[in-house]
Amino acid sequence: MTFAEPTTRQRWKWRAVIFACAAVATLPLALKGASCGQDFDFHLQSWLAVAVQWRHGVLYPRWIEAANYGAGEPRLVFYPPFSWMLGATLGTVLPWNLAPIAFTFLVLAASGLSMNKLASRWLPPNAAAAAACAYLLNPYCLFVAYERTAYGELAAGIWLPLIVLYTLRQTNQIIPLALAIAAIWLTNAPAAVMASYAVAAITLWIALHLRSWKPILPVAASYLLGIGLAGFYLVPAAYQRRWVEIARAIDPGMRFSDSFLFEHTGQTYHDQVLRTASWIFLAMLIAIAITGAISWRRRRFVLPIFAAAGILLALQLPASSFVWNHGPELQFLQFPWRWSLVLSIVFAISLALAIRFPTGKLLKKPFPLQITLTLAAAIAMAAIANHFFWQFCDDEDAVSAQLALFHSGSGFEGTDEYTARNAGKDTDNSLIQQSLPQVRVLNQPQAETAENPAQPNPDYTADPAAEVEVPAQIAIQTWQPESKSLAIATPSPAYAVLRLVDYPAWQVRLNGTPIPNRPHREDGLMAIPLQPGPNRIDIAYAATPDVLLGRILTTLSLATLIAIASRKRHNVS
Repeated sequence: MTFAEPTTRQRWKWRAVIFACAAVATLPLALKGASCGQDFDFHLQSWLAVAVQWRHGVLYPRWIEAANYGAGEPRLVFYPPFSWMLGATLGTVLPWNLAPIAFTFLVLAASGLSMNKLASRWLPPNAAAAAACAYLLNPYCLFVAYERTAYGELAAGIWLPLIVLYTLRQTNQIIPLALAIAAIWLTNAPAAVMASYAVAAITLWIALHLRSWKPILPVAASYLLGIGLAGFYLVPAAYQRRWVEIARAIDPGMRFSDSFLFEHTGQTYHDQVLRTASWIFLAMLIAIAITGAISWRRRRFVLPIFAAAGILLALQLPASSFVWNHGPELQFLQFPWRWSLVLSIVFAISLALAIRFPTGKLLKKPFPLQITLTLAAAIAMAAIANHFFWQFCDDEDAVSAQLALFHSGSGFEGTDEYTARNAGKDTDNSLIQQSLPQVRVLNQPQAETAENPAQPNPDYTADPAAEVEVPAQIAIQTWQPESKSLAIATPSPAYAVLRLVDYPAWQVRLNGTPIPNRPHREDGLMAIPLQPGPNRIDIAYAATPDVLLGRILTTLSLATLIAIASRKRHNVS
């Protein structure tokens, strides 16, 4: 079905409706302050750390120095860059207490615009705008924005409608689909995995419908090109998983089997979140069933909607365990209800179709009526988000407290799955004591370690059979997040134990000589052997071979994309 091309004025009129919906959805945050949801600390800490790195001239940081109480972790190697770059940018140009609110508004507005572009394929401008508002105001989106504050997943909602749109197109989709695929991998890895399966399912459906395998080739080319464009992030993230304890991301309570619909684990907080997510999923399914029934006579639209909803429902049930166990990377989605992000697209399209069909009367009413009804719905959904999802900030979680903690230099707790495996051995970053000096000089690398990891701040205990401290003169010349230089003079052989988690990407030189093999400490801190006399230590976070390979892959993919675009432009002219 095609519609008359809207004028520029009409486009901006309906875009204004979408921006208004995003503004209303964010209004409780503007009035009450940021919601301190489940992942709020994680993201705000990352944004603050990136802003500091930028001030040091590191444009693409990989190391969060403040993690592990100042010993650091390679978080930014593994967490995609879009959300932390946007958050750090907003925090740089705005007061930090406004950055999460601005982030939420911009992401919701962008998600609405992308959904509008998808819906415009089948619906007139006013109905497409309704679909856009339904998408950004749906309960799962607001649950992610308010209760989970999973900003990376929230931002992934920008790209999913575009990926669906460009996969459905049969012509001229290679470049836009590749860009959308790259964008979602650079935004949120679980959402990118879901998008990959969605692309495969849609492409297979098209191929079966057309009884031809030809549609598979351009989509496969687009996907490979998109993966290549994101190679600078993906290759290091994939390769360096062997250097951290990434499997901790799916410890008990974080496994897919713990989060099927209304599963009960006995963990109060987990079960509470799961119950909310389960009701949201069911509520959207019921809405899809009702709106689908209203639009039933337009079966060419409704049947794919019901099929998609049925598949997504099946993935929420224990019977789908075989798929979760054997599907590539599916286990790292952790929570089956994350598929609600994809279901949100189905929900929005189904709702807009029901309003448009079968009579089409409602959305043919004058613009003021539709904007009134739309904003009324937006206000209702914002009120629901405010009442059920908004999370109160404890004193230690408030933005002001986080800023004070960050600037105090005391740091914060590390992330389990980013715990470095020093020298190929497991480490325990819970053994890292708070308020450690930047350097200690000991007679043995393990002469002083923490013995009680059950405590949040374990004491370091000296080996009673050894003289622990070695008299030394220490001069710290540079101590930046990704580069450090210091001079140590010691009268006898000793070990410099740094407040720095050891990691293979650290390039360490002692008096100009590389020190690739360093002693292993159970807490993962870096220990460097010292010679009697003066010692100069230079430490730099280096670009490892996998990083260089990723950059090469991105460069080649970008060159390929430019060549394809140039060829198309030449053919058109």
